[in-house]
Amino acid sequence: MIVASNPLISVTPGLMIWTIVCFLIALWVLKRYAFGPIQQLIDSRQQSIQQSIEAAETARDEAQRLLEEHKKLIGEARGQAESILAEARKTRESMEQRMREETEAERQRRLEDTRKEIATETARALQQIRAEVADLTLEAASRVVGRTLDAERDRELISEAIDGLDFSRLEESA
Repeated sequence: MIVASNPLISVTPGLMIWTIVCFLIALWVLKRYAFGPIQQLIDSRQQSIQQSIEAAETARDEAQRLLEEHKKLIGEARGQAESILAEARKTRESMEQRMREETEAERQRRLEDTRKEIATETARALQQIRAEVADLTLEAASRVVGRTLDAERDRELISEAIDGLDFSRLEESA
């Protein structure tokens, strides 16, 4: 057998037994008083971490749901905005069409009023021309005959003659 020259590494059976006994007592004390609370502390920490992970997953799922809901609401808002714009365009176009129609109706009304006014003025002018022609004819006949004619009776004759005349040439040139 090899004898060790260093007393720290030499095998002594009594010291070995006492070392094992002390180790077992220390192990028993640690198991009885330290390992239980340490294990409980580890278990509670593990449970706390697990709850935190579950809460984080729940929060992530909620955030994802809210994001999807937000995207949906944005899509709906865009759709509503587009429908509002389309409705505004339709309203603008209908208002433009109505304004065109009203303007055309007003133009047609004014044109008709102007035509009526022209027709009235033409008729009045022709009546005035007829009266002046009658007076001029009466005056010319008086000078040709050389005497004064009966104004009332002669005026009737001249009016009948003028009524028989064709004034359509004057109406066409007016």
